[in-house]
Amino acid sequence: VGLVYMFNLIVGTGALTMPKAFATAGWLVSLVLLMFLGFMSYMTTTFVVEAMAAANAQLRWKRMEKRKDDEDEDSSSGVSDSDVLLHDGYERAETRPILSVQRRGSPNIFEITERVEMGQMASMFFNKVGVNLFYFCIIVYLYGDLAIYAAAVPVSLMQVTCSATGNHSCSVGDGTKYNDTDKCWGPIRRIDAYRLYLAAFTLLLGPFTFFNVQKTKYLQIMTSLMRWIAFILMIILALIRISRGQAEGHPSMAQLSGIRNLFGVCVYSFMCQHSLPSLITPISKKKHVNKLVLLDYILILAFYSLLSFTAIYCFRNDTLMDMYTLNFTNCEIINVAFIRYFLGLFPVFTISTNFPIIAVTLRNNWKTLFHREGGTYPWVVDRIVFPAITLIPPVLVAFCTHDLESLVGITGAYAGNGIQYLIPAFLAYCSRKDTQLVFGSGTVNKHLSPFRHTFWIVFVLIWGFSCFVFVTANIVLSEPKL
Repeated sequence: VGLVYMFNLIVGTGALTMPKAFATAGWLVSLVLLMFLGFMSYMTTTFVVEAMAAANAQLRWKRMEKRKDDEDEDSSSGVSDSDVLLHDGYERAETRPILSVQRRGSPNIFEITERVEMGQMASMFFNKVGVNLFYFCIIVYLYGDLAIYAAAVPVSLMQVTCSATGNHSCSVGDGTKYNDTDKCWGPIRRIDAYRLYLAAFTLLLGPFTFFNVQKTKYLQIMTSLMRWIAFILMIILALIRISRGQAEGHPSMAQLSGIRNLFGVCVYSFMCQHSLPSLITPISKKKHVNKLVLLDYILILAFYSLLSFTAIYCFRNDTLMDMYTLNFTNCEIINVAFIRYFLGLFPVFTISTNFPIIAVTLRNNWKTLFHREGGTYPWVVDRIVFPAITLIPPVLVAFCTHDLESLVGITGAYAGNGIQYLIPAFLAYCSRKDTQLVFGSGTVNKHLSPFRHTFWIVFVLIWGFSCFVFVTANIVLSEPKL
């Protein structure tokens, strides 16, 4: 069940922008980069699992030490010397041997039984600067997520409703390139319709940021079900069109100019590291967890390849939309109106259920970052200021641009790079160092990553920093789309 959840978590909104990114970078470059980034993401996933085990061991160790100190205090206060002598042997038998066994590396001390979130791991293994950088990275990533969501819903609504009321009664994917200044309904332009939908989206879902979102289990089940129906429908429809000889796509093998966006989209599409504690901890038998996670990644890689290759061969490169679902609102592709509208409006339903959850997560991260020991926030700051600084920036970004490919690319290439590569590598390095200090150099973490050599950590760090430099240079040297 945990691995099914992980699959659902990874295969999300990023997958819908992947076909366009594949088409602009070329199929061979895209496939090689997708496989490499999938491998890198798997490696850093094993780093996070290892750090979780080390964090569990340290928490368990501290509790045992505290228990031992409490027992020592109890035995030495308010009792006679004879009582101390009588109980001393019992205490040694009960406490000392267990601790000495744990020092030698008992298989139980590294068992992942307690959920330790990434923020808690950062505070355990990083210094103050490292903790602040961690929260900065998480906050930037969540802002990017919210901006993508805030743009994706109005874009889908604009494309579907403007096409339905215009001359092209059922075709947004027929190769016609619309400008933002084109008419939508009467005097209202397409960009005006987009901003009206954005305002409605903000007014309907924005207030959730000011409250706590709980009991979303049935919403999440519904969202997962709709996502699977939509993805399978798109793959089947594209395969039917290709098998009938109606395919129009002639993708190139390699286009280096498209690598920047593809990189960001792929990083964003493999993102799960920040949610691993919630996914891995409830799994009862964790002995083969790394092998099962590898199986998950292989399945996801196959799924992304199938979705993207059917897309780039089915549709011409210039007709692929930023949001792939919108290519299926054309009557020539599917003449069943319900399926056209279901796929066209699919992002509206699924993203709308996730937006409040991510907004509340971001708000809580802001509170944690500015948390004062033993202090509480005034009501205005707690209930108004934090929700406002959570909601306003992504809505402003979505107001200024609805270029989803660039939004996903930049979010993935910067904040996603930090969360997926740099933070897990530093967590693995620092947790190994702390484990050796606390338990001795002979102790072996039972959840130690298969990539246990320090070379892999150095490799991930060099790769992560190189990606920052490459993406920044590419943005500076080329004409940015935003």
